[in-house]
Amino acid sequence: MDPYKHRPSSTHNAPFWTTNSGAPVWNNNSSLTVGSRGPVFLEDYHLIEKLAQFDRERIPERVVHARGASAKGFFEVTHDVSHLTCADFLRAPGVQTPIIVRFSTVIHERGSPETLRDPRGFAVKFYTREGNFDLVGNNFPVFFIRDGIKFPDMVHALKPNPKSHLQENWRILDFFSHHPESLHMFSFLFDDVGIPSDYRHMDGFGVNTYSLINKDGKAHYVKFHWKPTCGVKCLLDDEAVTVGGSNHSHATKDLYDSIAAGNYPEWKLFIQTIDPDHEDKFDFDPLDVTKIWPEDIVPLQPVGRMVLNKNIDNFFAENEQLAFCPAIVVPGIHYSDDKLLQTRIFSYADTQRHRLGPNYLMLPANAPKCALHNNHHDGFMNFMHRDEEVNYFPSRYDPVRHAESFPLPPRVLTGKREKCVIDKENNFKQPGERYRSFDPARQERFVHRWVQALSDTWVTHEICSIWISYWSQCDKSLGQKLATRLNVRPSM
Repeated sequence: MDPYKHRPSSTHNAPFWTTNSGAPVWNNNSSLTVGSRGPVFLEDYHLIEKLAQFDRERIPERVVHARGASAKGFFEVTHDVSHLTCADFLRAPGVQTPIIVRFSTVIHERGSPETLRDPRGFAVKFYTREGNFDLVGNNFPVFFIRDGIKFPDMVHALKPNPKSHLQENWRILDFFSHHPESLHMFSFLFDDVGIPSDYRHMDGFGVNTYSLINKDGKAHYVKFHWKPTCGVKCLLDDEAVTVGGSNHSHATKDLYDSIAAGNYPEWKLFIQTIDPDHEDKFDFDPLDVTKIWPEDIVPLQPVGRMVLNKNIDNFFAENEQLAFCPAIVVPGIHYSDDKLLQTRIFSYADTQRHRLGPNYLMLPANAPKCALHNNHHDGFMNFMHRDEEVNYFPSRYDPVRHAESFPLPPRVLTGKREKCVIDKENNFKQPGERYRSFDPARQERFVHRWVQALSDTWVTHEICSIWISYWSQCDKSLGQKLATRLNVRPSM
């Protein structure tokens, strides 16, 4: 082998996937997990390299969720959930916790219009007495993919073409034609709710499945739901063009002006819970982030309310430097083996350390409002005053001790190392049910948007027929409508 023959400019000439060091990658679709569902192994070097490389692609703008607006307020418990969790901020009705919230669009740049069809980020930071809790989600209850190893590929497909810097349908439809689990997310994105009228009038969801643990150590899977008290409102396509043409920051302005006028936005928090012992009773995997938990089977339970009653003082300090991470939880709330959540636990903190520095949690918007103590030292932009002489643990010169223990999910993990998809994919049932829940006019708008997307001249006949096949498996009449209008037969 000639070590000088291959230079960095020719590294993409290999006929198969490799790591940055040139090692062959035999599976670029699935994370290495315990059994078919997880959790994910940190030893999956390819996964970690892929995510870490992706997290460092942009500076200083966020890779995703670059366009956003923030506000401050409080969360108040209204219903007793102490039987489900020992989280201190949920200990009793009437307890209030200060919060800061950031709403955002997902794919487009920091200066992009807020009227584009795009998911919306919905992130809440609770400043509790036991440290911060970041509930990071979207305005849709599901996501495009179920395994975080595909996240960089997904965002690359949704982002502009690296050659033309134009967002192009053929790239999006090509990528997701390989991932039928994305159909459920597209049933939201191409629906009317794909363009919220503003941030005050949209739902919020934690999206991922977390765990609640009570003081006795009993764990329940949990999903979080935010419901606006003023209702959900959306912009139809022609309305979005008009609004966006007059003000590309309409949602930011609406949020700021509403709070300034004393018209404080408010959401009710609901949860759904499942006993892990019962998770096999469903025809889908409850930890699959491309699925909802049907509310007629798993009803919503009220928890509290969130009120935004104060505008931020500085956009840069409390919006651009505001940083969230799904790994930041408090005692009584923990993770699940949700494959997407497992990778977000690593990826979010990693991207914040890259974008804002290793001491980003010292910034006022991100710092906890309770006392803290650790031996994390120095690094870029460390501005904490410290004068202690003992910076190790344990020590007989420093009385600091371990905190009192708190329960963690007790589930026993078994399984072999493997890269694979979950057993119960069931990709077509829920998006079909959602489409059939629309009234005829809403169905027609949904069909029209898909006809427009699939009519792109760069979309091949093969890709078009695959999408028609997918939607036919969700709902036969939907597939027939698309096939007729596009004059394409489905590829079953």
